[in-house]
Amino acid sequence: MTPDTAPDPALVRGWLAARSLARGLPAPVADHGGWRVDTGIDAERQRYVFAEAGPGLAHLAATITEPAIFLKLCADAATLRALLPPRWTITDANRMMVTDGPPPPRRPLPAGYIATTTHTAGVAHVAITGPAGDLAASGYAAELDGVFVYDRIVTAEAHRRRGLGHALMTTLATTRRSPQSQQILTATDMGAALYTSLGWREYCAYTSAAIV
Repeated sequence: MTPDTAPDPALVRGWLAARSLARGLPAPVADHGGWRVDTGIDAERQRYVFAEAGPGLAHLAATITEPAIFLKLCADAATLRALLPPRWTITDANRMMVTDGPPPPRRPLPAGYIATTTHTAGVAHVAITGPAGDLAASGYAAELDGVFVYDRIVTAEAHRRRGLGHALMTTLATTRRSPQSQQILTATDMGAALYTSLGWREYCAYTSAAIV
């Protein structure tokens, strides 16, 4: 994607569907020109995801008056802010990233660290434990309809700068069944630095808002 092109709605919808699989959530349904996921937890009852700005998003935002309902847009914070009533707050300004090539070679884990991969209902989970047996890093991946999503990639603060993020991502990559499946994730600024070093590139901005 270039700055002059919009995100592909099919890819955004595919990412959301695979993410829902990875998290055990209902599949997304079309709503107001985007997609709705009924997450059903106290902190987030629903999320709406839009590939592009449009009147459906603005209309939806005008009708929502309660917290714990999130609007997500594949655009920068200024674009989303312009569509929202004043009661809404921008909560996150992240980015969606993709990669097309094979992952870098897997590196050996530092001494005392152990990686374990489990598969449950189509979802891969990699957990890396430290020398003391504590959870040092963890991540999930799910593949659905030609899209391979990486999700909840976390390295514990006490175990950072030891190559665990690299090991986690390259291990998850080995669970991709089809080499044609598009690899995609969302990233904070901190996460983007790791993913860029692994050959990922920014696909689009990804901004969230809610009533807080």
